[in-house]
Amino acid sequence: MKLKTLEMELQRLGGFVKPRTSLEQYQTPAPLAARLLYHALMKEDIEGKVVCDLGSGTGVLAIGAYLLGAESVIGIEIDREAIRAAEENAALLDAEVTFIAADIRKGLPIELAAGCDTVVMNPPFGAQKAHADRPFIDGAITIAPVIYGIFNAGSIPFIRAYTDKRATIDEQIGGALPIKRTFSFHTRDIQEIRVEILRLTRTR
Repeated sequence: MKLKTLEMELQRLGGFVKPRTSLEQYQTPAPLAARLLYHALMKEDIEGKVVCDLGSGTGVLAIGAYLLGAESVIGIEIDREAIRAAEENAALLDAEVTFIAADIRKGLPIELAAGCDTVVMNPPFGAQKAHADRPFIDGAITIAPVIYGIFNAGSIPFIRAYTDKRATIDEQIGGALPIKRTFSFHTRDIQEIRVEILRLTRTR
């Protein structure tokens, strides 16, 4: 599947029905998701691999990984309404993805005990609660040797320090995350946030 085809397929997916401010629920834009996934594909981290999406939301990254040939895909999400939307999205594109309701802040679910090959994720940036991304980073390093994540631009010094002796950042790709007016505190119809797609590899 070509990059543009993947992007077009992901554009068909529905978003959050009732997004929750506390969880920073924003739909991962199809162009950004496709860029992350296709880069991971080129690095041989998707096709034939066991892939996990931590904080899978409505399933954009998880479904995209399946479309690119992942052997199996698991999405972990705290919000059951988001899981229902993700399952509808998966059915729309005939994607076989297992979505599990779990709060990774309280520990990883038993289904991930064996780990996976690759984690893909778009964790909260911590705009509503400081350090909200830390459980996602910790969980990802625990279960996978390779991690792809979308982070707020300028996060590299923090992530490098936080993952010291556990993982290294070996690639970064700049991007943008356009956020439509979703919550009452939004003052613009669309606000574009600069982000970075980071590839981390576990060091121990």
